[in-house]
Amino acid sequence: MALVGIRNLTLGFGGHDLFEDLNLQLEEGERVALVGRNGSGKSTLMKCLFGLVEPDAGNIELGRGVRVGLLPQDVPVSLTGDVFSIVAGGLGERGERLTRFLTLEQAAAAGSLPTQEHLGSLGEILGNEEDWSLFKEIEAIITRMNLDPAAQLQHLSGGQKRRVLLARALATKPHLLMLDEPTNHLDIDTILWLEEFLLRVAPTMLFVTHDRAFLRRMATRVIELDRGALRSFECSYEQWLERKSELLETEREQNARFDKKLAKEEGWLRQGIKARRTRNEGRVRALMELRRQRADRRDELKNVSFSLETGRRSAKAVIRAKDLSFSYPGSEPLVTGLTTNIIRGDKIGLIGPNGSGKTTLIRLLLGNLEPTSGTVQQGYNLEPLYFDQLRESLDESRSVKDNIADGKDMVEIGGQQRHIYGYLSDFLFTADRARSPVSTLSGGEKNRLLLAKLFTRATNLLIMDEPTNDLDVETLELLEQLLVEYEGTLILVSHDRAFLNNVVTSTLVFEGDGRIGEYAGGYDDWLLQRTAPEASSAPEVKPPAPRRPKPRKLTFRERQEFEELPDRISSVEDEIATSEAQLSDPEFYRRSPLEVNPLVERITSLKKELDGLYLRWSELDEINSPTQP
Repeated sequence: MALVGIRNLTLGFGGHDLFEDLNLQLEEGERVALVGRNGSGKSTLMKCLFGLVEPDAGNIELGRGVRVGLLPQDVPVSLTGDVFSIVAGGLGERGERLTRFLTLEQAAAAGSLPTQEHLGSLGEILGNEEDWSLFKEIEAIITRMNLDPAAQLQHLSGGQKRRVLLARALATKPHLLMLDEPTNHLDIDTILWLEEFLLRVAPTMLFVTHDRAFLRRMATRVIELDRGALRSFECSYEQWLERKSELLETEREQNARFDKKLAKEEGWLRQGIKARRTRNEGRVRALMELRRQRADRRDELKNVSFSLETGRRSAKAVIRAKDLSFSYPGSEPLVTGLTTNIIRGDKIGLIGPNGSGKTTLIRLLLGNLEPTSGTVQQGYNLEPLYFDQLRESLDESRSVKDNIADGKDMVEIGGQQRHIYGYLSDFLFTADRARSPVSTLSGGEKNRLLLAKLFTRATNLLIMDEPTNDLDVETLELLEQLLVEYEGTLILVSHDRAFLNNVVTSTLVFEGDGRIGEYAGGYDDWLLQRTAPEASSAPEVKPPAPRRPKPRKLTFRERQEFEELPDRISSVEDEIATSEAQLSDPEFYRRSPLEVNPLVERITSLKKELDGLYLRWSELDEINSPTQP
């Protein structure tokens, strides 16, 4: 049975229509993934279906009695109050009545004496079987979401707020549940729970997500909103990727043939004018039609052009933590006895529930927070760069370009001056969009802007906290490739299972009570290693612990060498930088051509010497700060 039908739906905000003449039918029992690039109109289409946005033309036809629920991408700023009132508020006047009943019930439980009017309201609810049943259902939904009905929304985490909005949508018992980025700000355990929960309670869904693991499991059909048009694919996500690639290749071939024909006709027209010959008016009209078609054509959207400059070469031992513990006063420990070494080039993923202490651990490792006990030692030449999931480094009141260039027209990227509009175009911001305030951007656009802002700086230690939120699949895959090829050290906080699998080389997992386990590989590798001991029924026989030799200390000469090494390393790095600057100067080749090869050989020798100095510093540092058994 068709729950929703869309007929010739059109909506625009200036320029090209956001979408034009859309036609779609959603059947009962379908779980439909709505995919498309950031800014293509996915969230707006959902708002049209929910009645929050009025289309310019076309119709939306709901089946008789069909109710639609919506989980929006962002928490509305105007939404305040306790969890129960917000969840019940989705029911309109009935929800307000149930909220009043809860308030009276709580007052009675606290020993307050309600007025006669209050007693009448209590009796009205208790005497209405339908209202009483609905009240208990709302309580059950809130309980299943693991929420406190009395908690105030402003005091909840991002993930908890998402659960409140989902409970609000489910309270209306929708026939069609629409979810806009449902996994944003949720930890992995909650995402797994949400998948199971939705498969049980929401048989018909339309959802937008960047989480490819979530998409693969949930979708029975994929529809794509691309350049104002809608295409439907009755297939899995992997099959859609293949078909999409084939369609784009066919489109490119057709466009190439069209452009070749247009160029030929334009040449004919110019030649006709030059030779003062009578032109074929029919052919001219055909050319005018070709021009119109070319003007109306929406070309394939280009991809983001990512470039991340690796800063100075850091020490081989980037961060060394020994017996690290931390707890806030009066609270349970967040980190207990962590000993780990982060080596240059490592790509570390942090996995754990919301509130488990991932951000706290990052602050401890960076030296921004004093540990309760234990030590953190950082290597030389660290140039950390932090990607904030809350986007607090963006000024919402300023324009896109001013957030990057601070009112200037040029920005320095990798030692080269670039015009701000040219740089922002690499991140898919047009000149008009670059002049818009940040507050008008979508979630995906804000994430792209934050990446653009961060990538103006060189770094050898990149910390990224949930960088995948709201990014479209194409941008997500390009970011993956950039991080895989990044030569510096990466610390990544992410709940995107596919992203972790594709990027990180090892994981630090928060396992409860402040314990942090270290595992090789990504998310799937952790699952295998975590479940491996449970699969074996035989008790593990531990070999006797080897006797460890007493750690030795640095000799007087080694101590002297250890203290002198940083200056030697700095001196060699300065000479390398000076020599490379000479090689990049065209005048050097004209003035001293015979010195080019010796200088190249000198730079190669210096880099080998630098590696040796780094290695020696790491060896002496290991002796100076031995890892405890």
